[in-house]
Amino acid sequence: MAQFTVENLRDDLSFGSNVRGVTWDTLKDEGARQQLRDLFKQRGLLVFKDMEPTAKMQVALSKVFGPLKDHPTKTTPRDEETGDAEDGVIDMHYKPEDVGGDYSGGLVKIDGEVLTRYSPWHFDHCYNDELNYAGVLRAAVVPPEKGRTGFMDGIECYRQFPAELRDRIEGINVIYTLDTRLSRMRYGVNFELASNDMPMAVQLLKEVAIFPRAMHPAVWTRETGEKVIHVGSWMSWGLEHHEDAEGDKLLDNVCQQINAMGDGTSAYWHDWSPTDMLIWDNHRMLHAVEGCDPKYERHTIRSTIQGDYGLGYFEDGKKIGEVFREEVLLDVD
Repeated sequence: MAQFTVENLRDDLSFGSNVRGVTWDTLKDEGARQQLRDLFKQRGLLVFKDMEPTAKMQVALSKVFGPLKDHPTKTTPRDEETGDAEDGVIDMHYKPEDVGGDYSGGLVKIDGEVLTRYSPWHFDHCYNDELNYAGVLRAAVVPPEKGRTGFMDGIECYRQFPAELRDRIEGINVIYTLDTRLSRMRYGVNFELASNDMPMAVQLLKEVAIFPRAMHPAVWTRETGEKVIHVGSWMSWGLEHHEDAEGDKLLDNVCQQINAMGDGTSAYWHDWSPTDMLIWDNHRMLHAVEGCDPKYERHTIRSTIQGDYGLGYFEDGKKIGEVFREEVLLDVD
């Protein structure tokens, strides 16, 4: 059997592992592949070190954990290296010189510092009725400072969450919408806007309008019995059956608590190397990006792995294209 080594991300974390020694031979060995799948199910987050930094290797590693899934939106840029041959590989490339490009704009100010490519805590495809099982991410271009990606374990978050607040949110569904504009973010806002929204976020509105709102539980229970807090502040739009001042206050309190826990032992912030590849369980983990100075380039590439948890649904049983939310298109600065 092809050999690889495993170590904890940090001794004070209950989740996550570093994995070293994965090669093409490893990926051809079904015994090693099963070991990686079992480890991932247990740890929820794996950082593969010293990997061949190619799209071909990223896709091959991703397929150890399941078939690829295409992104639900047509607006999101795809990776040119893999092209149409592989579903679910998306390209997130910020270039400082690309004024007016897809990822220009969207600047925020946090603690007096202006940042680009900031992403609040969220889980992927929250705006859809079906989630993806996992994502594999690599950073082809890394800024010299900041630019880390954060991961919060929902199991550890549940254990550490203030009991009174946790009990109030458990059993409630959160409403999500595809609107990614930071200017329209409602809950857990911890930044000031420093520019207009990203052009891509505005272009996306034509698709936002045909997506019904999606419902996902704030807390859910894994087959193995652990409870998971799974509330993303980004793209959240309210609480099902509680779209009122009381519900808004509760959801904001939950999202602000998650922000605060980003500095504790329920979260891990990854400093990127171009030879890292990282996979996270999207049913279990939230993730975020701390942002970086707008003068620096940042380029990440993500592959998306199929596998739903079966708990989400669209409002009123509608499907994509069966609604037209005209108010979304009217709400443009």
